[in-house]
Order: sequence, then C-alpha cells, then structure tokens
Amino acid sequence: MHRDKHVTKKTKGVDFEAAMSELEGIVERLEHGDLPLEESLKQFERGVELTRTCQAALKQAEQKVRVLSVKPGAQAMLEEFEPDQQD
Repeated sequence: MHRDKHVTKKTKGVDFEAAMSELEGIVERLEHGDLPLEESLKQFERGVELTRTCQAALKQAEQKVRVLSVKPGAQAMLEEFEPDQQD
C-alpha cells in the first residue's frame, strides 16, 4: 500500500516525475476519505514534503531556462544553479 518506500525521507534525489506521481497517489487516497486520521495526517505531511520538492525542482528548471535565455546571440551554456536550502 505504501508506494513511497523507494523514496527516501530526504527527497533530494527524487526526480520531479516520481515526486508528482507519489503526490497524485496521496491526493487520491486522501480524497477517498477512508484513511484513519493518523494515516491521513502522515499522508498529508508527506504530500507537503513532495510539494516542496516539486516546487524546488520547478524553480531550478526555471532558473536554468533564464540562464540560457539571458545570453542572446551567444552559444547557450548551461550554468549550474544551486537552489536555496530550505532545511
């Protein structure tokens, strides 16, 4: 029942698609409303973590696009972007 066993608590190594997929599953389970309160709270907490992970991934992707877009006429060079640590 727990599909998130392969995803560590530290979501740093989780890719965007895996995080979104897990988040969609959590939303679906919560929408059914048949989980006990304690499990609902755990799932909600995990959903918040995954949402933050997805937001950070999107922010990093946006920054990479901006870096590539800022250099018109020059060869596109991808610069590494270090996102702010929220922990």
